[in-house]
Amino acid sequence: MIPLYHDFTGETVLVFGGGSVGARKARRFAAEARVVVVSPDFANADFGGAELVRARPDPDDVPAWFDRTEPALVVAATDSERVNDAVAAASRERGVLLNRADRSASVDGDEGDAESAAAVDDGGHRDVVVPATAEDGDVRVAISTGGRSPALAKHLRERIEAEIDGAEAMAELTADLRRELRASDLDPATRRDAIRAVVRNPEVWKALRTGASNPRREATRVIRNTGGDRWKPE
Repeated sequence: MIPLYHDFTGETVLVFGGGSVGARKARRFAAEARVVVVSPDFANADFGGAELVRARPDPDDVPAWFDRTEPALVVAATDSERVNDAVAAASRERGVLLNRADRSASVDGDEGDAESAAAVDDGGHRDVVVPATAEDGDVRVAISTGGRSPALAKHLRERIEAEIDGAEAMAELTADLRRELRASDLDPATRRDAIRAVVRNPEVWKALRTGASNPRREATRVIRNTGGDRWKPE
C-alpha cells in the first residue's frame, strides 16, 4: 500500500455504526469533513460534532444512504456483518473509499484508533487504512504497520509526538524566512542551505519549545553564519 493524504474539505464521510468505534472514526474525520453517522443507537461518546441519524438500515437500504449523502469515504462499523458487507459492496460498485472497521477491529484489539487495518471484503477488495498519526498543528506524521501491530504503531506515535513538539512553530517561522530570503539578493543555493540550517539547529528548536530565547533572533544568527551575512531581515 502507498501512503497518501486526502483532503476531505467540503466532502462527506458516511459512518455506519454508532458504537465506540464509529464515534472514534467520526471524531477523526469531523475536524475536516462533514460526517454523517447512521445507527439505531449511539454510544455515550464524543462524535466530534457529526450529524447523528437514528436509523436501522437493512442491507437493501444501504445504497440509498450512498445516494442521499454522496460520500467520499464510508466507514463500516456496525455489529451486523450483513450490513457491513452491503456497505463494502456499495462502496466497490460506486468507487467510494471504504474503511471496514469491523474487520480492522479484530486486528486492532483494544488499541483503539492506533491503526485501522485495510478493509478486506470477501472478494479480496482492499481499501483504506486509517493510520496512527502524530500531529503538531498542520505538521503530521502517519504511521502504519499494515495492520499487523497496532501496539507498535501506538508506541511509535507516542515517540514521534515528543520529537515533533514545536514543529508547527518551526513551519511558521521557516515559511516567513523563506519568503523574506526569496526577496533578498542571496542566491538559491545559499537560501536553501540557510533554511536547512535553521531547521536543524537545536537552539532554534529550544527557543520555539521553551520560549527561553527569541526564535527569530536565533534563526537570524544561524542564517548569517550560513552564508547569509548580507541578508537584512525585515
